[in-house]
Amino acid sequence: MSETTKFGDELPREEAADLLQELARELRNDSTADVQVGNKMLTLSPSRTLEYGIEVEERSPMLGGDREEVTVTLEWAVGEGDTSGNDG
Repeated sequence: MSETTKFGDELPREEAADLLQELARELRNDSTADVQVGNKMLTLSPSRTLEYGIEVEERSPMLGGDREEVTVTLEWAVGEGDTSGNDG
């Protein structure tokens, strides 16, 4: 089963940074991470080790102005490893 929840909006730079900081705070928790996606709250169960990727794309289209895009990817296997933060 695969389910995707997406949301996109145009935000001031400061507000976008606040959303990224909130995601980082949730990832630092020792248990689940509550992530707001538009008007929907998702509870995720990240493992202690994540796969991290970052991609930067710089485009100069024929029409319109130059564009830059940053995509950050975090991936993990659910239920793999100890998500409680306890080592014993």
